[in-house]
Amino acid sequence: MTSASPHFQRVVTGTALAALLTVGLAMGGWVLLIMVVAVASLALLEFYTMFWPGNARLPLKATGMALGAAVLAAGHMDRPWMVLGCVAAAFLVGAVGFLLTWGNGEDDCRFTEGQVLAAGILYVPVLLLPALHFNRWEQLVVVLAAVISDTGAYFIGTWFGKARIWPRVSPKKSWAGSLGGLTLCVLATTGVGVAAGTAPWWAFALLGGLLNVASQLGDFFESALKRTLGVKDSGALLPGHGGLLDRIDSLLFVVPAYAALDSVFPFF
Repeated sequence: MTSASPHFQRVVTGTALAALLTVGLAMGGWVLLIMVVAVASLALLEFYTMFWPGNARLPLKATGMALGAAVLAAGHMDRPWMVLGCVAAAFLVGAVGFLLTWGNGEDDCRFTEGQVLAAGILYVPVLLLPALHFNRWEQLVVVLAAVISDTGAYFIGTWFGKARIWPRVSPKKSWAGSLGGLTLCVLATTGVGVAAGTAPWWAFALLGGLLNVASQLGDFFESALKRTLGVKDSGALLPGHGGLLDRIDSLLFVVPAYAALDSVFPFF
């Protein structure tokens, strides 16, 4: 029996994730929080495992996942000081770990390695946090922007892409895929804006362009991170996609980008 093609696996996995996400957005409240915590915890585990492969640093991985869940829970309950406390705790754990390790004679120990714990907290749960306070339409816009930018770029780039954008960072990303994803993202956000937004259509078209840029930057960032660590995928959880972090890397940049833009020019 032949295995399913990567394209087919990608479509099936994407459809399943979209259905699960639809349920979470529809339910909202604690159901959505639990889903976001689960996604963030798994993505954090993948992030830490890229730096600390296998069973290395298991206590630090568990600490990071617990602090990440606490960040999201505190944000959901509108307790910003608890969020800051969790971030500070991650920094302090890494700092003390560096102090004790280097102080006991391990000359190869570096402060930057100790701060992988805090970096993971800032990268995943903190960047996802604003989405918990978006309304349903805003949540739909950010998810659509990330998913359509990524999926559109993938398929259009596969079919038509030849000229590469940034081979050192991501050898497969093409200009055709980038422009295709940009076009689809603009159309999607404009459609949602016309249907439910309070801003003019051109504002949503501009929003789509800016969110697409954020999406592509998020994708490029994770690609660069993996290449510097010698990792092909962040994990193998999602057939056709790699790891969960590979699936949400664009969203992690889109969420704060939308929050910043909406604070200047409200869209809903």
